[in-house]
Amino acid sequence: MSGAHANLDPVELEVITGTIRSAELEIEAAVERTSRSPMIRDQHDYRVALFDARCRKLTGRSYSALVEPVFEFFGHDDIHPGDVFFWNDPYNSAGGVGHIPDLVTTIPIFFDERLIGFSQVFGHHDDVGGSVPGSLPVHATDMWAEGLVVPPIKLYEKGKLNKAAYAIIARNSRLSDHLKGDIDAEIGAARLGSRRVVAMAERYGIDALETAFDAIIENCTRILREELLPKIKDGVYSWEDYIENDGVDAPRLHALRMTMTKTPEKIILDFTGTDPETKGPINWAIDYCEGRFVRKWLAPVLRSLAATPERAAEIDMNEGVLDVIEVRFPGKGTLVTPNFGRPTGLRFFILLRSLGVFAACLAKATGGRMPADHETIRIWGLHGGRTNDEFFLFREVLGGGGPGRPWADGSDVVHIVPNSRNLPAEFSETRYPVLVEKLGLATDSGGPGYRRGGFGYDKRIRVLTDCRLLSNADRAMVNTYGVNGGRHGENYRIAIEKPDGVIEELPGMIDDHETRAGSIVRVVTTGGGGWGDPLEREMEAVCYDVQCGLVSLEAAGRDYGVVLTKEDARYRVDLEASERLREELRARRDGLAMFDRGPYAETKKSAIDRPKGWKDPDEGWPASGVAV
Repeated sequence: MSGAHANLDPVELEVITGTIRSAELEIEAAVERTSRSPMIRDQHDYRVALFDARCRKLTGRSYSALVEPVFEFFGHDDIHPGDVFFWNDPYNSAGGVGHIPDLVTTIPIFFDERLIGFSQVFGHHDDVGGSVPGSLPVHATDMWAEGLVVPPIKLYEKGKLNKAAYAIIARNSRLSDHLKGDIDAEIGAARLGSRRVVAMAERYGIDALETAFDAIIENCTRILREELLPKIKDGVYSWEDYIENDGVDAPRLHALRMTMTKTPEKIILDFTGTDPETKGPINWAIDYCEGRFVRKWLAPVLRSLAATPERAAEIDMNEGVLDVIEVRFPGKGTLVTPNFGRPTGLRFFILLRSLGVFAACLAKATGGRMPADHETIRIWGLHGGRTNDEFFLFREVLGGGGPGRPWADGSDVVHIVPNSRNLPAEFSETRYPVLVEKLGLATDSGGPGYRRGGFGYDKRIRVLTDCRLLSNADRAMVNTYGVNGGRHGENYRIAIEKPDGVIEELPGMIDDHETRAGSIVRVVTTGGGGWGDPLEREMEAVCYDVQCGLVSLEAAGRDYGVVLTKEDARYRVDLEASERLREELRARRDGLAMFDRGPYAETKKSAIDRPKGWKDPDEGWPASGVAV
């Protein structure tokens, strides 16, 4: 411990650290138990955070919005006890709000009239207005089609509610009772967090507490520099990945590009070369406040380089990452630097691509020792009702397959957004006019590999009334990528089986699609990419997956070179036949690539008009064959 913190007892520091984490868990529990909307209460699409008075996030439990807008719009002299700051404007949130359905509540924490921190809750709300129920229109061409935009305001000033603002916000929602209940729940939970921080100040003294804040953040920086950065080879590495559709123009590949420069002291991530902003809602406004949000969003990817999975779970990625990660942006008018007013509703496509692009740069710099590509956020749903009183909005943020990793197979139907969940069938059926007829894992959806990708959902929902369907999803054409010889995962798919048996395949992005009573909606979510050579996977592991229905008998032979026989309803490995088949498959292939993007991207990317200095970032990167 440095001299500046010599008077802080290490045990006391550990207790304070644990208390802050516990306080965040308590804030989350309060949100869950008091909110109204299924998106927040049941699917957990909300985030909480505690900050110090310098706007520094104290834990890495989950990403969050930022506090900087409070100072930008109000200043130090206009922050008082009892204030509740509120906003959702993607262009006036210091990059901390990605799209309009995310409403942010931030409360200043005072101790003896001294500002010592902030407590914050933000959630993805059911509906905040706009042209389509759910406030995520796939065909939006400006942000005003996406819902009510609120710049940073005081919803409460010195404890007094701004009733006019509250009424306007609620009136713009198709589900105003849900929205009001959620806002009240988030304010109450943030106030609970404030009380917990004040209690620590009373117990330890404010000087000791602020010293602990410094030590917590410095510890994160130290771990990054001492444990993780040395595992990345110094140099310059580039990669790109794609969003396949912007919802407005004809489908084409929109590229997010990153150049990573690794030095002994830091990582510099440069988004120069990223494609222009789009007419449709896949833009992501992050070029604000020195990219503080995106730096904290990307940093947890580095945990994959920890010595063990257990050690990775211990590393807290808080504000300390800013001393190690630097970002650079191109000029205005790109996917990550959109001009004011461009729609951002489906920015979660590029949000997820940024993690994958960073991980791929790290794969190049570590000889393939990074996980493959992961599932992607997607939302599907139904809405209907002939009157306002009958209106319903049934939406799910379904998870997908996690990436194959050097140390393990990918997790199944996991959600990349921490702690998010699907809606239980019992809840869906009692609250909405639907019948869940199947909820299982999608066979063969995980990318083959020495460590295969996780599996996506295979869900069937019968619709009991006439309604309209929405789907906000990408990776319906471009696959999740495999790494270090691993193969790509399978795509998102959505279709309607009509009452007469006709099956209508739908695109990943669609609004207000007429759906008749008696139809069955069929949803299959993405599988994670595979890691490592599939022909090196343990044959018994392949046999087990086939026995469980996760991998088909055909795929066992085609992808893994495993021949199985069946006796008494049990599969067994034919060892000699499998070894011969694996030798044949190895002889046929030209070698293994570091990345496998799948057939759609491989077909389309040859036509990409790349910026000067850029070439296909996959070329010249064979799989390393690193030992596990």
